[in-house]
Amino acid sequence: MQKPAAKREKSKKPPIVEIVGEAGEEVAPPPPELVEPDPELSPEEAEQARKDYLLTRFWISARGFWGRNGDRLAWLYSIGLGVLIVLTVGFQYGINVWNRAIFDAIEKREASTVFHLTAVFFPLTIGSIVLGVAQVFARMGIQRRWRAWLTASVLTRWLGNGRYYQLNLVSGDHKNPEYRIAEDLRVATDSPVDFLAGVTSALLSAATFIVVLWTIGGALTVTLAGSSVTIPGFLVIAAMLYAGIASGSILVIGRQFVQVSEDKNQAEADFRYTLTRVRENGESIALLGGEDEERDGIDRNFTNVLRQWARLAGQHMRTTLVSQGSSLVAPVVPLLLCAPKFLDGSMTLGQVMQAASAFTIVQSAFGWLVDNYPRLADWNACARRIASLMMSLDGLERAEQGDGLGRIKRGETSNNAMLELTDLSVTLDDGTAVVGETEVVVEPGERLLVAGESGTGKSTLVRAIAGLWPWGGGSVNFRPDRRLFMLPQRPYVPSGSLRRAVAYPGAEDDWTVEEIGEALHKVGLDHLKEKIEEEAPWDQTLSGGEKQRLAFARLLLHNPDIVVLDEATSALDEKSQDKMMKMVTDELPKATIVSVAHRVELEAFHSRKIVLERRKGGAKLVSDIDLIPRKGKRKLLGRFLRQRKAPKKAA
Repeated sequence: MQKPAAKREKSKKPPIVEIVGEAGEEVAPPPPELVEPDPELSPEEAEQARKDYLLTRFWISARGFWGRNGDRLAWLYSIGLGVLIVLTVGFQYGINVWNRAIFDAIEKREASTVFHLTAVFFPLTIGSIVLGVAQVFARMGIQRRWRAWLTASVLTRWLGNGRYYQLNLVSGDHKNPEYRIAEDLRVATDSPVDFLAGVTSALLSAATFIVVLWTIGGALTVTLAGSSVTIPGFLVIAAMLYAGIASGSILVIGRQFVQVSEDKNQAEADFRYTLTRVRENGESIALLGGEDEERDGIDRNFTNVLRQWARLAGQHMRTTLVSQGSSLVAPVVPLLLCAPKFLDGSMTLGQVMQAASAFTIVQSAFGWLVDNYPRLADWNACARRIASLMMSLDGLERAEQGDGLGRIKRGETSNNAMLELTDLSVTLDDGTAVVGETEVVVEPGERLLVAGESGTGKSTLVRAIAGLWPWGGGSVNFRPDRRLFMLPQRPYVPSGSLRRAVAYPGAEDDWTVEEIGEALHKVGLDHLKEKIEEEAPWDQTLSGGEKQRLAFARLLLHNPDIVVLDEATSALDEKSQDKMMKMVTDELPKATIVSVAHRVELEAFHSRKIVLERRKGGAKLVSDIDLIPRKGKRKLLGRFLRQRKAPKKAA
């Protein structure tokens, strides 16, 4: 029933974002540069060093957008944005000069000049508007493409080699990775572009209009205690002092902004995760009547969200006090400073208005931090959170490459065996032993049952065989070109149509509706055959037993060489379990099966059993026996009972 390899390859979906090199070939995202902490640091100092390194770690990956393997249009957009900023400042200077000319003409009552300048004003305005729109296009184009590129890079690393699963098994600051990828990464790529554009514009504006202030304002002579003091470029000095006071105030008042923003983002992520958990486990919660307990947990998380928002509101209030006051006072200061020169006739009205406009622009340029500090703090928090996820992925990648921790090797068998466990040991990511050295050889078509008490590491051993658990020693070797398929205790049911759910992880159009319907019939889900094309929340609709039956339907469609069953029939009754296992042995007679189960009845469907027993230093393989089919045992038992009854009837 499996589709030909060529057809399955043809239906392969394209990557979320295509990352291509200069020659058009697809390339992997840039590998991270690894920076190890000083081994002489205390745990507290090492943690602080890690936090200090987070922004550096973010830029190590993020700057690849402009690198050799980055986006092809990155530099075009960036250079274009820079040119537009320069032109915008040029038009801003033109409007400033026009401002002086129009007020001088009004002061002199020159009607013809006023009309002429009015005509000039419209091209200046239209040009400034067009440049502003073009600047938004270039800026948001960079933001969109940078986010797409970096998201593709992080997703490639997160989804690769099962790391999205392994992150749940290791310690580290990577809670709620989905929120970090979706939200924190968005802010982390949006804000730097705004900041760089803002800083570039501010520096160019400051440099341009400082010259204007110095030229127009000249020197100011002040008489103090009978002595005359001349202040050269007094308007420039005043603008810099004013901006310095405002910026210094915002730095002092908002020094906790970064930590408060980070705490707020984490609280929001925890709240969303709690709500998602309720939705995903709605049936169990409803059956147990756990609504009140869940509501208490949701309320606690939401209370924390409100508390963090209250802290953030306090920070915003204090910074608004400075920024709002600055924006109100700034336009008045240059008028007051220029008033003496205007009154003594050394400055014209046009020069005063030009100086006031230039002063406001310079003050805004120098006070850029005042207006953007809250966003800068929010970006800092988001960049650190996405960098924490990157560092956790770095750790997993180092483990894959060998970093001193034990790593299970994967290779090919040297004989006709389908699976070999050679000196295999399984540990936690900190080196704690779970399963000791194990030697097992599984022949093609063999059906192996892994048994033992709860907590002996059976499921962990099976995950190591499937490649999901990397920590340990020894090797897991498979026959070349084998295809492995794993059925977990709780099958995953994706969103969408039932057809997609049955075909997963293949594409839904890899099999026809008739083929999928046949698979559903064989696993006892005939009542769902009419709903194959129907889209519904199947993860919530199907019962635990139906989900396990659906997983067996997938197994039939994919027809693998090796089947790994991890408590795959735990939600089925004994009769249904027997039917399902018999169906597997009948439909896939050549498949090699490795099962983990507690039910003794399953021995009838396996040819061999190994038993793990908990020991000091990890569970050990204590027995490896061939099984006698249970059906045969029942026949022998029936014959023995009939022989005992026969003499009684004769008597």
